[in-house]
Parts: sequence; structure tokens; C-alpha cells
Amino acid sequence: MGDPAGCGPSISGAAWQALHRESGAAFYLIGDPKLVRGAPVQVIASPAEASGVFARALPVIALPNVPPVAPGVPDAAAAPAIVRAIELAVADALEGRASGVVTNPINKALLYGTGFRFPGHTEFVAHLCEQAGHAVSPVMMLTGGGLRVALATIHMPHAAVPAALGDGRLERIARAVHTSLIRDFGIARPRLAFSGLNPHAGEDGTIGREEVEIINPAAHRLQADGIDISLARPGDTVFAEALSGAYDAVIAMTHDQGLIPVKTLDFWGGVNSTLGLPIVRTSPDHGTAYDAAAAGTSRPDSLIAALRLAAEFAANRMKPYA
Repeated sequence: MGDPAGCGPSISGAAWQALHRESGAAFYLIGDPKLVRGAPVQVIASPAEASGVFARALPVIALPNVPPVAPGVPDAAAAPAIVRAIELAVADALEGRASGVVTNPINKALLYGTGFRFPGHTEFVAHLCEQAGHAVSPVMMLTGGGLRVALATIHMPHAAVPAALGDGRLERIARAVHTSLIRDFGIARPRLAFSGLNPHAGEDGTIGREEVEIINPAAHRLQADGIDISLARPGDTVFAEALSGAYDAVIAMTHDQGLIPVKTLDFWGGVNSTLGLPIVRTSPDHGTAYDAAAAGTSRPDSLIAALRLAAEFAANRMKPYA
């Protein structure tokens, strides 16, 4: 359900309106049925009932102890229910009751105040999978505007990025992206690109040494293992190259380097996916949108895209994969 004071209740209802005639996109909500707006609701007792209900109403597994909240007015009292909804959704996916998890936006600062110790959804979902005994290698990928962009680093100062890139991270991420492009996106022979960290990809070390000393050696090792990946490409051209069809995905070195092109091309419809997990997990590529929730103007585009992408991943994972 995400934060019940945010856009989640309204965009969930709007997403049902958009998708309820598509049997392959059936979903159920874990949350408070009284908070859903814009759709008929039917409470269900288990995920097994969702497909039979979906054409006529949004199926909801009622979550107890969700405090009454007003749209746009965050309340720390809702934090335990927000966390519990994520735990239940992940358990349903891990145990095969659901094909994947689509998470509505949360307010991490609100959760931090109640002892939540994870940087965000990605890390918490990965932790829950690890607790259940699964190996994880979580990677954030953004899709939108014709691009697939994975992030080598996420929420860290730029000054800390070079050291982070040199810890084997680039190879781990590239392998996870390569696997996901085959297994989740159905691309038989993926072509990847590393962006450079420095302007012009360092110009052979004259504008920075990270490409020469870290990024390109990682690319060479991956190439030796049969992964089709470029050496560091200039950040101001690699995304245009990907759009032209040269690459199936770009691995960007920093958060903003990767998100700027995706959000510029598709601000409303971008999707955040977590690769490298034993389950499918996607989410809208935006926050809780408290102002829009209060005004009743939340847009469901990104949630609809996240639901469709999760359904695509789940269907592809049912196919044989070597």
C-alpha cells in the first residue's frame, strides 16, 4: 500500500480502472480497503481469490491496525502498517502466492523515526529475501522513454563514488543486469554499456583516471566471460546510443547521471525495478506525492507501467532459461 497518506490509495484505484479488463495484469492490494479511492473494492482472504475478483473490483487483503489518515498528512503512527504491508507482499511472492511485488511509494524519513534502518524499499526487500534464505545481488534499474538504466551507485556523495566503484561492484551489477535482460526482459543476447564517470569518459586518463583504472578493466574481465559490454562511454552520448539501438541497457555510474535521461524522456511513466532478487519487484519511479494526494490530482501512469512491467517479468520467468 505504501504510505496511506500519500498517493498510493488513489493511484491504486486508478490503476485498477485502467487494467481491470486485462486478465494478465491482475493485482491485489495489501492495505486498508477504506482508504482506496476511485475504484470498487472487494476484501479477499487470500491471494488465490484475486484473479476471480479483479474484473469487477479491486481485490484488497485487509491489513489490520492501519490508523485513519488524511490524504497529504503523513502520520508516523502508520509506519508499522507500512512496513508490515511490505513484509506480507514479499512473503506472498517468495512462497508463490503472488507472481511479484509492486510497491507503492513510502516516506523513508517517516519510517526512520520509528527505527526502520534501511535506506529504502530496495534494501528492505533484499533483506527480507535474505532472511528467507535466498542469495541476493540487488541492483536498481530505471526504465522509461525507451531506456533501461541500471545504477552503479545510488544515494552517496559524488566524492565517495570512485572508491565504491573499485570494490567489485561494477562486475556484480553487470552480471545481474545481463541475467535480468535475458530472464526478465526476454532479450536473448543482451548488449550492455558502461557510462564513464568523468567528462568524455576521461579522455584516456587526461580528465580523470577512473575509466582507465576501474571501469575499463572491469569491462575487459566481463568480456572475457562472454558478456557483451562496452568500455566506458561518454555520459553525454551513451544514452542516445542506447536509444538508437546500440545497447539494451546502460549502467550509469551515479544516481543523477542515470535518472536524468529517463525522467526527462518519461517523467510520468518511469519504473523502478530491483534486479538480482529471487522475486519480481517493481515500483513507480516517484515519491509519496503528498500535495497531489491532498489535492486529488495524483497520476497513476508510473504505477500502471510498474504493474505491466511486473507482469511481463513474471511471464518471462515462466519460460525456460539457461
